[in-house]
Amino acid sequence: MLPTGVPDYLSDFEDIPGTRIFTASRARKGYHLNQFAMSLMKAENRARFKADERAYLDEWPMSEEQKLALLARDYNTLLDLGGNVYFLAKVFSTDGISFAEAVSTMTDMTFPQYQEMMLKGGRPAAGNRSIKGGY
Repeated sequence: MLPTGVPDYLSDFEDIPGTRIFTASRARKGYHLNQFAMSLMKAENRARFKADERAYLDEWPMSEEQKLALLARDYNTLLDLGGNVYFLAKVFSTDGISFAEAVSTMTDMTFPQYQEMMLKGGRPAAGNRSIKGGY
């Protein structure tokens, strides 16, 4: 589904399986989500978040859907809701997991399977270029 306000030429990128382009529309939608994530750069904010995640999230003017996705660590949904993976990395770090481990949760693979795939060169291009084109 193409986010509102995305120019037609960007719609081709929405057709790549597993790819979410961080558009201006998503940036606007995820502004407060990404600001929350950046707040985790400060130790005192990480401590407050870890002590009571929901209470800390409720201090931010995010949608309930964004808050629930954060609590569930549903990173694909967070990307759809305007999260930027580089900002969300602050959440990964707060949870004490590596970027690669967090990204593996966005796939249908275990972390060891994801590591093996990446060490072998990443996703094969076949079947991962276009949904409608069948490539």
